[in-house]
Amino acid sequence: MLRPIRRIASRAPFAAIATTLLASLILISGVRAGMAETFAYVGNADSNDINVFKMTESGEMTLVQTAAFKGVEKPGSSTPLAITPDHRVMIAGIRSQPYLAVSFAIDPKTGQLSHLGNGPLADSMANIAIDRSGKFLFSASYGGNKVALNPLLGSGVVAEPKQVIPTGLNAHAFLPSPDNRFVFATNLGSDQILSFAFDAAAGTLTPSDPPAHKVPEKSGPRHFVFHPGGKFVYLLHELNGDVAVFTYEARSGAWDEIQRTTALPEGFSGKPWAADIHISPDGRFLYASERTTNTLTAYKVDGSSGKLTTIGSVPTEKQPRGFQIDPSGRYLAAVGELSDGMTVYAIDQSSGALARLKSYPTGKKPNWVEFLRLP
Repeated sequence: MLRPIRRIASRAPFAAIATTLLASLILISGVRAGMAETFAYVGNADSNDINVFKMTESGEMTLVQTAAFKGVEKPGSSTPLAITPDHRVMIAGIRSQPYLAVSFAIDPKTGQLSHLGNGPLADSMANIAIDRSGKFLFSASYGGNKVALNPLLGSGVVAEPKQVIPTGLNAHAFLPSPDNRFVFATNLGSDQILSFAFDAAAGTLTPSDPPAHKVPEKSGPRHFVFHPGGKFVYLLHELNGDVAVFTYEARSGAWDEIQRTTALPEGFSGKPWAADIHISPDGRFLYASERTTNTLTAYKVDGSSGKLTTIGSVPTEKQPRGFQIDPSGRYLAAVGELSDGMTVYAIDQSSGALARLKSYPTGKKPNWVEFLRLP
């Protein structure tokens, strides 16, 4: 009767050793159970689709899906993307007639997209964004000189526009403040930023007092980002390549400029054509893209004043209209409209400098990148 007990007891150490070895192998390979996965989504205007890439912890990308736009026949000039705050839905703006917002469900395990439905947009929209509650879509029309607000249905599909508001020339970006109380629109051709009070409960926009903030003539305010701390705004100007730093007053929505620098590399001569701007999730580094020189410029952000110190510029994809920083703040991916490719860079966590890792083919005329980290 004792022999079976001895055998069972003798196997226990070996089972424990095997379990420990297996756990070590899993940790070494990086395939840990429940580990969050990071995905990059690239909007391609000329091929009318979205590339879905899975990114490893080392920054390596693998294409896992190319999602086509159902009900869309003609390519548009660009494909802006937006993801709902709950990470369940991605919306793409189609800039060819009929102007549509195409909604996709995001698979929480694979990151892949499945078509939910199409909703109407008020015009050809250069930029789309979702409010912090996830209930409304903001959009800006460059050629139509207007901004619009569309409710989002429970299904994630975009409903008919609730408000369509005329603006100055060339509305380009239309984004909510961090607390969702204000929404701001850049007017590239009128050199101004419009301000609206936003009632998220009613879903209505009302012009602020004053309704606009002027910037220097022929500077072309294009894209902007808020500092994660909510106290500063960084505005990129397309026509002169300037990057302006503003303090932000959350109670009134007021912007007050405190610094102006450039996105142009040292020694530049020619016509600027700045495109996109993003800040790292921790607020320590800022980056801007410039299409004439095909470069990305990096800046270090002073945590207390919000002011910028230029780190330097690096070459990137040809005509880099869009780029994005991953949620960990360790990588940046930039796409080129004329190179049909995406380059991934490692972000030095001490200096903020960019180091090129690898380039990947995309669809035709890529111009927008979104990252998403799924549990």
